Amino acid sequence: MKAHTAAAASVPGADAAVRPHWLADFVSLTKPRLNLLVLVTTLVGLYLASPDGVPGVLLLHTLLGTTLVAGGAAALNQAWEHDTDRLMRRTARRPLPGGRLRLADGVVFGIALSAAGLIELAFGANLMAAAVAAATLVSYVLVYTPLKTRTSLATLVGAIPGALPPMIGWAAATGEITLAAWVLFGIVFFWQMPHFLAIAWMYRGEYEAAGIPLLPVLEPDGRRTGQQALIYAAALWPVSLLPALVGLAGPTYSIVATVLGLGFIGLSGAFARRRSMVSARRLFLYSITYLPILWATLLVDRFWL
Repeated sequence: MKAHTAAAASVPGADAAVRPHWLADFVSLTKPRLNLLVLVTTLVGLYLASPDGVPGVLLLHTLLGTTLVAGGAAALNQAWEHDTDRLMRRTARRPLPGGRLRLADGVVFGIALSAAGLIELAFGANLMAAAVAAATLVSYVLVYTPLKTRTSLATLVGAIPGALPPMIGWAAATGEITLAAWVLFGIVFFWQMPHFLAIAWMYRGEYEAAGIPLLPVLEPDGRRTGQQALIYAAALWPVSLLPALVGLAGPTYSIVATVLGLGFIGLSGAFARRRSMVSARRLFLYSITYLPILWATLLVDRFWL
């Protein structure tokens, strides 16, 4: 028995049941830390659409369904990208390129989670929430993922499924997609671009090694990367003020959004002027604090209206 276990553990794609960390590997396929943002933005949409409170049952079904769909999408993404992940240092140790799980494991697991999540949303929330989640899944796995190795525009395309989660929450609460839901979509869409461009600059060497033609790979001087980060950060500011125009927020939110937006523009401008690891990291770190603060302010202001 020991000999069988040792032999199986040494062979890529060996039966997951004989490896002690197989459960952790399957959890890793769902990208739990990354998908925490998906859940947060979904909850923001859910609560903003329900100023009188969210029923506990609806909250549970929306959270569970979104978690399953997001996890399934992440697993299918990793299955599709297992070859390129093997070429990058920060992804080479993932379960599929590392050989701890078989490709078939990732595909079946991803499909099962995605299907379960869509069913959960359809019957536990409503068909509109399930439809938005399905659009997120399809655009992420079947459109954005294959485009990553073909064009730098994949970053822009990938921002679409990335911005749909608040609309899942809104649809779960209301059964429809309104102008306010599109405003939330717009905030996340424009926020993602400086965030992703900073990441692309910091890891441009790894992306180049993997054959992923992101903008910093195609233009190593980073001039257009910095310019685009600044353009999208500048566009984000007026979009972030729209919640006040559609009845989701008041002046307190608008003041905070303005301060946050100007900070984003300032750091993006610094990155555009001097493309360095320091300026890119500062922009990245600011981006991951910007959205939680903006959402928290919006929620507080919404319930004070």
